[in-house]
Amino acid sequence: MIKTNARRCALSILIDVEKNNAFSNIAIRKHLKNKEISDVDKGLITELVYGVLENKIYLDFIIEQFSKIKMNKISIAVLNILRMGLYQIIYLDKIPQFAAVDESVRLAKKEEFKSSGFVNAILRNFIRNKEQVDLSKIKKDPAKYLSIMYSHPLWLVKRWIKKHGQAFTEELLKANNETPKLIIRTNTLKTTREELVNLLLEDDIKVDESVYVNDALYIGKVRDIEKLEAYKKGFFQVQDESSMLVANVLDPQPEECILDVCAAPGGKSTHIAQMMNNKGKVIARDIYDHKLKLINDNANRLGIDIIHTESFDATEVDSNLIKSVDRVLVDAPCSGLGIIRRKPELKYNKTIDDIKEISKLQYKILCSASQYVKKGGFLVYSTCTIEQEENMNIIEKFLYEHGEYEMVDINEFLPKALRMKDKVLQLYPNTHKTDGFFICKLKRIR
Repeated sequence: MIKTNARRCALSILIDVEKNNAFSNIAIRKHLKNKEISDVDKGLITELVYGVLENKIYLDFIIEQFSKIKMNKISIAVLNILRMGLYQIIYLDKIPQFAAVDESVRLAKKEEFKSSGFVNAILRNFIRNKEQVDLSKIKKDPAKYLSIMYSHPLWLVKRWIKKHGQAFTEELLKANNETPKLIIRTNTLKTTREELVNLLLEDDIKVDESVYVNDALYIGKVRDIEKLEAYKKGFFQVQDESSMLVANVLDPQPEECILDVCAAPGGKSTHIAQMMNNKGKVIARDIYDHKLKLINDNANRLGIDIIHTESFDATEVDSNLIKSVDRVLVDAPCSGLGIIRRKPELKYNKTIDDIKEISKLQYKILCSASQYVKKGGFLVYSTCTIEQEENMNIIEKFLYEHGEYEMVDINEFLPKALRMKDKVLQLYPNTHKTDGFFICKLKRIR
């Protein structure tokens, strides 16, 4: 095992995320693998990575106030050392300010020795002159103020204000920066929710019942969830409630043939198989072999043997499956702007053009997948985004061009707290305390 320094590890992760567009959760796992590190240091690394990513625009605003060097002239490493230092000073009361400065300077000496004086000067100057950072001066420009205050790109803030209004947008931005609950789905093929609760309580893990899904549980902090005996035995799967609602809306029945065209990493596929009592057939597809392995690994751990993984491009049409499947799930690739609280880097990586491009891909996948459904069968479309172009606009265009389908009112498949006037479901992190999610159900009538 390799011994590592927590702050240096956090820096490496932040550079990986910024330079390589890596997902934060995957980057953390990769950089912690095979390293000798205490639970306290793991906690600090996670805190620093997510803290910096959630507050990056605000932290950069501060750096700009105190730096004579332009931001684009500061290296990625030094910039992230400054961000980590400021984050500790502003948000982490448990770390003394002098320690945050000293550790940042020490880190700078190891990364870029000549920059250590610059890092020291910026951080100490901020501590002495915090009052200079005054956002009230830009309050007359609401979009700019909210962008800096909650560290969301200006274009996105303007877009949401136009769509939802200023008050709703501020609540949404605030919710996106909150730490989401850790939620698990009881694997009823192996245990009951009551038995699982007792097992978790025996491990001194705090447990609360879900608001929306019967099989779901909110659990407290866990050092390493994969080391829990209940996890190893396949008694539960980590999954957000919004994601669980997808299978509920699909309403799969035992002995049916179900197709999940964009299945990785397998949360919804395994939930579907669970609802079918592990009887019938679930075809789970993805284009990457390593992602298919994740699905198989999860299915094996959960004791599911009806999932058949296949490598297949969802934009293509498989002539062997035309009108042969009872229910099809299109959990489409999307901008991910509904799960910013889980992957804060997403808010910096997306553009309006990205949304336009991905909506074309989503529509192509939906059209291809629609050809597999039997007459009288169902097609569910879902995304983890709150953007109308990726959600309702796709559905409206599809129904206009595909008279063989009609929309199904999904309210009967939802808990009372989530039933709406619309036939579809759009969840928001600020309103529903879940991931931002869209779910729609269609029926093939001819």
